[in-house]
Amino acid sequence: MAENMTLLWGSGSPPCWRVMIALEEKNLQGYNNKLLSFEKMEHKSQEVLDINARGQLPSFKHGDNNVNESYAACFYLESQFKSQGTKLIPDGAAEQALMYQRMFEGLTFYEKLNAVIYYTWFVPEEERHDSALKRNKEALTAELQLWEGYLQKLGSASNLAGPSFSLADVTVFPTVATLFRFGLSAERYAKLGEYHALLKDRPSIKASWPPHWLENPKGQDTLKDI
Repeated sequence: MAENMTLLWGSGSPPCWRVMIALEEKNLQGYNNKLLSFEKMEHKSQEVLDINARGQLPSFKHGDNNVNESYAACFYLESQFKSQGTKLIPDGAAEQALMYQRMFEGLTFYEKLNAVIYYTWFVPEEERHDSALKRNKEALTAELQLWEGYLQKLGSASNLAGPSFSLADVTVFPTVATLFRFGLSAERYAKLGEYHALLKDRPSIKASWPPHWLENPKGQDTLKDI
């Protein structure tokens, strides 16, 4: 069933990881996949451009259908394989509403994380200012406190939208894992640390764990003071 699917991806990219978790949860192992290097600019290769005119990863194709935006691909997989694997959209209105809310708030969360950890990548050296990076860190701190509050309200051992693992977890967990990869303190942000610990050994997440993280488990300390 997955043989007519192709995923071009980059290791450690949360958008790529979202799609890989969704594929695992829907029992769609065996798809064609190719790991590409951002450093070597392989995401701008003709192979990618043939699927994704933006030259971005993930680039995902199912048969003749290209679905390259990670959120769109996750929704697509749940819609096309609704009766297979994990049910990723809950039935209850309250849990469904919370799932959608947290999913799309997750985009802001991801953007604020990137503004800090990739500041020197995104901003040319001559345009960098300590005050701008400080503002980015303050914005990320406020965002972290917001998510701490969300998880506190849900209680221990909860997924992001309640008791069921859902698309909210598929899309937001990679951001949370990246936070800790870059040195966020699990003691300072105890609820996010608890959530990370709850899901990091889930089969779909373990199966799609970024390979270069496995090779170098230590990570970085960019966020140690956040």
